[in-house]
Amino acid sequence: MTPPEQSHTAPPPPPTESVPATDAAATANRSPWLWTSLVLGVATTVAIVSSALLWQRLNNIQQQLARQSADSHGQAVEARTIARQAEDVARDMSSRMSVMEARVGEVALQRGQLDALLQSLSRSRDDNLVVETESAVRFALQQAQLTGSADPLVSSLKAAQLRISRASQPSLAPLSHAIARDLDRIATTKTLDTSGILARLDDLIRQADELPLQNDVAQASATRRVNARRTAAPAKDGESSEAEASRPWWQSALATTWEATRDEARRLVRVRRIDYPDAALVSPDQAFFLRENLKLTLLNARLGLLARQTQASRNDLSAATQLVNRYFDATSRRTQNVASLLQQVQLAMRDVDPPRADDTLAALTTAAAGR
Repeated sequence: MTPPEQSHTAPPPPPTESVPATDAAATANRSPWLWTSLVLGVATTVAIVSSALLWQRLNNIQQQLARQSADSHGQAVEARTIARQAEDVARDMSSRMSVMEARVGEVALQRGQLDALLQSLSRSRDDNLVVETESAVRFALQQAQLTGSADPLVSSLKAAQLRISRASQPSLAPLSHAIARDLDRIATTKTLDTSGILARLDDLIRQADELPLQNDVAQASATRRVNARRTAAPAKDGESSEAEASRPWWQSALATTWEATRDEARRLVRVRRIDYPDAALVSPDQAFFLRENLKLTLLNARLGLLARQTQASRNDLSAATQLVNRYFDATSRRTQNVASLLQQVQLAMRDVDPPRADDTLAALTTAAAGR
């Protein structure tokens, strides 16, 4: 049903008048769609072309990726092969290195054993040299103390120095230097002339029986007279001999008688100073024992010298000097000779040290302790 308003509508315009307007409107309505369709077609074409290009590029990329993947797979396979070969080579080298290390260890062990053996041999040789040198030096010291001569010690030190120089061991250089110092010190040290001192002591023992005592008046006066003649007349020997030859015999006899009478008169009364009163009271029997005591004292000094008891020998010589100065006539030439010999012997035995080798013994001790 149509509404009632439609029956009163105006009739449509005539067709002759509305045809141009409809074409223009249709043309006007068709133009945007045409442009839109054209743009869409161009866009679609561009999209299709782009898609084709992208697909072709993607296909190329896929092919390139496939080739690269194939190449990578081949390289991986080759790398795995090379890795296996390297692993085999490394395993082989490791086994060889293990064998070589074992051999090097064996060689090092053998070398260490050889070095230890050489050091042991060298040490044993050096130790034997040190021990033999020490024993030789100590034995030479004993001989030097017994004989009083430094010759045994010097010979032993020189022989030890020669052996050390032949050994050519740097560790024994301090010992060689110590031996050289001891040799220099022994060469400059004053030694005791034992044979000369013994000869002097024997001479003193022989002269003990001929020494005049202080209370021997006749012997003392004769000694003084002889000494007075010797001191007063040596310058006039030629003149006195000519005067005696020119004098007649009776004057010579008278002079001799006068001298004998004067000596006898002097014997009657004498005034002397005796520092030791015991010397004036010595009887002939006591004089014999006094001389024997003097000889025994000198013999003790001789035995002490032979036994290398230097201090005891010095004490005996001091006692003998006191006996000579106290009981025997100091104006006698024999007493003066004996006193002079005693003084010479005491001076010869003074400040004489036995030969020693302290530096050598210290170096030997250090060498023995260091080994």
